[in-house]
Amino acid sequence: MKKRKTLKSVYTLGDLKEWRDVDPPIRLGVFGDPVEHSLSPQMQNAALKHRKIDMQYARFHVSPDELREAMDLIRKLEFVGVNLTIPHKIAALELLDVADENVKRIRAANVIKVGGGKLHGFNTDGRGFARAVREEFSVDLRDLRVLVLGAGGAARAIALQCAKENSERLVIANRSFEKAEKLADELRDLFVGPRVLGPVPRLQAIPLEEAAIRFQIGHVDLVVNATPMGLNRGEPSPIPARLLAPHVMVYDTIYSAERTPLVSASLEAGARGANGLSMLLHQGALAFEIWFQREAPIEVMRKGL
Repeated sequence: MKKRKTLKSVYTLGDLKEWRDVDPPIRLGVFGDPVEHSLSPQMQNAALKHRKIDMQYARFHVSPDELREAMDLIRKLEFVGVNLTIPHKIAALELLDVADENVKRIRAANVIKVGGGKLHGFNTDGRGFARAVREEFSVDLRDLRVLVLGAGGAARAIALQCAKENSERLVIANRSFEKAEKLADELRDLFVGPRVLGPVPRLQAIPLEEAAIRFQIGHVDLVVNATPMGLNRGEPSPIPARLLAPHVMVYDTIYSAERTPLVSASLEAGARGANGLSMLLHQGALAFEIWFQREAPIEVMRKGL
């Protein structure tokens, strides 16, 4: 097998089928559609180099109808594992041989470990998010009333983490109200506690609409964007600045070099805002620990980002 000299910016399913490795070999990667924006290679390659692990991490543009074949190929090519990003976190479930408890409950995976020819699924989004919130705002989820925008893979992981950490309150907003309601119902058993919050329910699903959001802003401390809105240039913020208030903290799971529309809206409203780089860092460090069973060099990874 001929080896290429340099790492390509993005690989495809076609590349996996006609695999030409590099030196050090590619044994890790991220599958997504789109994937060009992913900063995971900078972070994970810095960690691999620091820990003197002789392999590299790359981006793979894999469309939804290519996922099954791509997952089969990483078994055969002796990959150590991959990360999954939009839109693969939920779709990957039926392709796993083993799923951890988190994955079963959330029904979404963002880390795959290949071992003994089997695909093991994990989800590090929730724990990565909790660590990011602590880092950005110096507060723990258990002390917060949280409004999560979205009901997809990342939103499910974040909502479950809020429930596990016994957050003061959790509101799930989604354009499809039925999806938000379904997610809230799945978490209801974790919210049967003695906390009484007066006029608002401790766990609630709402439509992602202006009137509903306006009412909730006075009853939450943290707003989290777990939708893809803001990923593409020119998209509006999922919540306009006029609905935000100075008392709220805003966390956008999307990361980019420029401010995301939601972070811009939060600053305009006098609120504190942060983008998803810290969550990317912490979930990436957790993924590294799953793949290699050793501590991730978090400051090296931060510098890589």
